[in-house]
Amino acid sequence: MGRAASAVPIAVVVEEDEAVRDFASAILEETDLDVIACDSAEDALAVIREHGPEVALLFTEMSLHGVMDGAALARTVEREWPDIRVVVTSETGRAQPLPDHTVFMRKPWRPLDVLVQAERATVESHGRA
Repeated sequence: MGRAASAVPIAVVVEEDEAVRDFASAILEETDLDVIACDSAEDALAVIREHGPEVALLFTEMSLHGVMDGAALARTVEREWPDIRVVVTSETGRAQPLPDHTVFMRKPWRPLDVLVQAERATVESHGRA
């Protein structure tokens, strides 16, 4: 399923720490992506279900409160929306296996690395249009 020609690709940022969530969102707002910030995996899934074909990037923390953590969210997104680029971040490293196409970024991540992933997601999303 392709995206509408006029749709702006979306980045979904999932992070419990408000300051980190705001920082990641501010970085991504400097790209060609619209940004929707969430503080839980469940909220992120609701956003992705609503905006499915428009979502180009999921940028999530590994450790999240609630039923689902970042690794489970990455697995769900890869299974149900394989065209979405997924980036998982963590201070402690990869505690759980991640899907093959998931990018892992250790905290503290560099803004340039976030921008590179956003650019790749944008390019890939235009290929699906």
